[in-house]
Amino acid sequence: MFFLESGYRLTIREMPADLRPRERLLNEGVETLSEIELLAILLRTGTASVSAIELATIILTGFQGLRSLMDATVQELNEIKGIGLAKAAQIKAALELGKRMALKTMEDKPLIKSPEDVAGLVMEDMRYLDREYFRAMLLNTKNRVLSLETISVGTLSSSAVHPRELFKIAIKKSAAALILIHNHPSGDPAPSKEDIDVTKRLEEAGKIIGIDVLDHIIIGDNKFVSLKVKGLF
Repeated sequence: MFFLESGYRLTIREMPADLRPRERLLNEGVETLSEIELLAILLRTGTASVSAIELATIILTGFQGLRSLMDATVQELNEIKGIGLAKAAQIKAALELGKRMALKTMEDKPLIKSPEDVAGLVMEDMRYLDREYFRAMLLNTKNRVLSLETISVGTLSSSAVHPRELFKIAIKKSAAALILIHNHPSGDPAPSKEDIDVTKRLEEAGKIIGIDVLDHIIIGDNKFVSLKVKGLF
């Protein structure tokens, strides 16, 4: 919403060009836009009573940000005044494209040189998950990614993993090493005592089998923790 000092409400078309999301994207770059502005561009139009910017604000506020919006169904979006089935489908399609782009990167066997490399590959997929997913990034002898495997799916606060299930997959894929990864749905990646204990147990099992456990990355909401960097195993 944009107001003049007199209180007169402007629509997006009536806004100065440098304030319109689409014009800002073209002139300043897409990275300068807020999530609300990006969503407004996707919506294209609002309703007779609210602009696209206001409608985008209503959506993100109602779902408490992108994290929960990822899980919204077409039906839930359609319940918002101004969001028909077409707009709901557009939103879901755009969010799914973002997830698939993050996963597509995995197919190119990227080189892992740091915890940041790992987080960069999985963050956009795992930060929105509503349960704990315990995954393993399998690496070859040159630390290139062979695959990303889901070992177990847990609850809101825990996920159980057994060494047998983890290393059975690693052996089958001929992995030379692996990196443990799991998410915290709360958004806080701080490791628990259980996280540390599980990591130590899996590291010991890996030594016996001959597959190195290089790190354990815990994914939060756009932030992560490396247990190796923290010196926790």
